[in-house]
Amino acid sequence: MESFSGAIVAAAMGLAAAGQAPPAVPASAADPFQPDYRQELNNQSQTTSEQTKATPDAAQPAATVSQSVEAEAALAMPTKAVKQLQSFTDADIKFSLRELMQILRDSRHEGWVLAAYPDPKTGHPLIGAGFTLDLPARDHPQPDQLNPHPFIEPSSAELWQAAGLDAQRLQTILTQFDDRMAAWTKKGFRRKIKTLTPQISDDDATQLLRVSAIEAVFNAKGYCRDFDRLSAPQQMALTQLVYQMGFNLQEFTQFLALINGYSGSTEAAAVSPAANNLASDAGYWKTVQQSLVQSQWARLYRVRAVAVIAMLDPEYGDAPRTAEQRVGAMLRPAVVHRRGARGGASRPAASRTAPRGERRWAGRASKRRQSKRGV
Repeated sequence: MESFSGAIVAAAMGLAAAGQAPPAVPASAADPFQPDYRQELNNQSQTTSEQTKATPDAAQPAATVSQSVEAEAALAMPTKAVKQLQSFTDADIKFSLRELMQILRDSRHEGWVLAAYPDPKTGHPLIGAGFTLDLPARDHPQPDQLNPHPFIEPSSAELWQAAGLDAQRLQTILTQFDDRMAAWTKKGFRRKIKTLTPQISDDDATQLLRVSAIEAVFNAKGYCRDFDRLSAPQQMALTQLVYQMGFNLQEFTQFLALINGYSGSTEAAAVSPAANNLASDAGYWKTVQQSLVQSQWARLYRVRAVAVIAMLDPEYGDAPRTAEQRVGAMLRPAVVHRRGARGGASRPAASRTAPRGERRWAGRASKRRQSKRGV
């Protein structure tokens, strides 16, 4: 990249000496590391389009054509983050990446939409199994001096490149998304999700999901220094947490302190595999599970949380349904606040599914209380 930048500067100086203005950088060469790179791509695309109309290809100077070829070649060059993602092998994890991808496609988790749609909370454009289309690259230093695994936080454009997809198509999808958001608003947009015309193929979405899952694996290792000592379900659970929460997982300080604070001896485990009882310590993992059960994430996304937290159970591999039932018993239902209720009362959402006889009894009891109060 440094040699390419030098060539650009040299070419620009040569053109300036000859009394010519240096050509604009093609839209595809915009820096994806800047937060406003979407606007930069739009501006440069318009400039390039106007110059193309004014000057036929045959009349362009040789230096301009050569520079354009070099720019395209530079764009095709993978970044450090892309190379790191491409270095992944199945031997790096104990679980099946394909199985994780199938789970993430499930409606209980991320779902599967082949056109850009807004995130219900942030409004960012998503596609496929919740792939975010407009995130910039972020610096994520490793605060744990005992963890040799670095974090990688590439931009959406880099992940798109790692999936082997065309950069210009990404810009087209983003532009169309912005137009629809302006016309429909976020709520109206989400009502139309099921009727949207696909913008990518099923294979494209699968490739995006794969590189995103691999990124989650790398960052799961960054969050847990003992990742390689975990069982296959435990590794998958942590990878799912990273996939779903991304950068925000660092806010789960109690959970992260627990998974990195096991009292077992790492040195002893390195000498004797039998000493590695981290993955099978039931009492320890119950404490880890409880730290997640108490989180707002678990209460808001109860079904998804039960499935993920249960995987941390050392017995999950032998009895997954039993492990999920144990987590379900610990995780209280979300509370529903009813508008206009007297005194701001609230009750668990599960009460709406109580047997019909119990609901009738509760209704009569409520009327008796109101009668006594003179309501």
